[in-house]
Amino acid sequence: MIDLSGRVVLVTGAGGGLGREHALLLARHGARVAVNDMNEANAQAVADEITAAGGEALAVAASVAEMEAVQAMVDRIVAEWGRIDGLVNNAGILRDKTFAKMDLADFRLVMDVHLMGAVHCCKAVWPLMQAQGYGRIVMTTSSSGLYGNFGQSNYGAAKMALVGLMQTLALEGARYDIRVNCIAPTAATQMLDGLLPEAELDLLHPSRVSPGIVALMRPEAPTRTILCGGAGAFAAANVTLTPGILANGEAEDIVARWDEVTDRKDESVPASGGEQGRQELAHAGYQRAAAAAR
Repeated sequence: MIDLSGRVVLVTGAGGGLGREHALLLARHGARVAVNDMNEANAQAVADEITAAGGEALAVAASVAEMEAVQAMVDRIVAEWGRIDGLVNNAGILRDKTFAKMDLADFRLVMDVHLMGAVHCCKAVWPLMQAQGYGRIVMTTSSSGLYGNFGQSNYGAAKMALVGLMQTLALEGARYDIRVNCIAPTAATQMLDGLLPEAELDLLHPSRVSPGIVALMRPEAPTRTILCGGAGAFAAANVTLTPGILANGEAEDIVARWDEVTDRKDESVPASGGEQGRQELAHAGYQRAAAAAR
């Protein structure tokens, strides 16, 4: 069994749904859990549930969209338990409409909660994790961001932005043993009410995603992984790069050789954004070397 005894984990949006299941399972693995929700009563109910089962929990009500509230929440956790080892950025909302009909205020609101909410929480815990030389952070991304979903341009944009945040924070946190990953859950929460048959909703119970959170919170966790989970099944998604071609400077050459450009044979997962540039320079260098040989 993965033992998280002595670890303090903050779970946002944990008053119900996925966050509640994450909090309960983390506690069963020995973690002390800070249960965050905008609704104080909901957060307290989950914290009480954990303590009734013999675990340790602290209810911390705050809106992740407000940096001052997040900092106050983190300060309270540290005052109570002295450290924060893990952060699960789970809080989120939906404001679904097609892009043509979507009000920009709803676009900004979803970005503020999902993206900036995660930024605020990461910013507040980052110096603590640096100082203690240990941290585990999980962003909640989505298939809507990875692959798109009709009527969710705001949600999809926010969720894919979290992947980009993960990629860079994982690189910057490596020297401090701060490992940063994403989970892309498929679960029957209030967000899916009325959208799927009852049998599918039963299979997609949120509790069947939470083992992935525990796996990403363990001391031996990976970093820069996008873990997709639902109905007890788990897979990894990757942002890959094809080998590509060197075009002769004309758009027509790109179009004529499009199948080569998009050929996924021997595709790779770059270690950083700079790897893309190095691949492109390697193509150009190969051309120069070949020209010199002639």
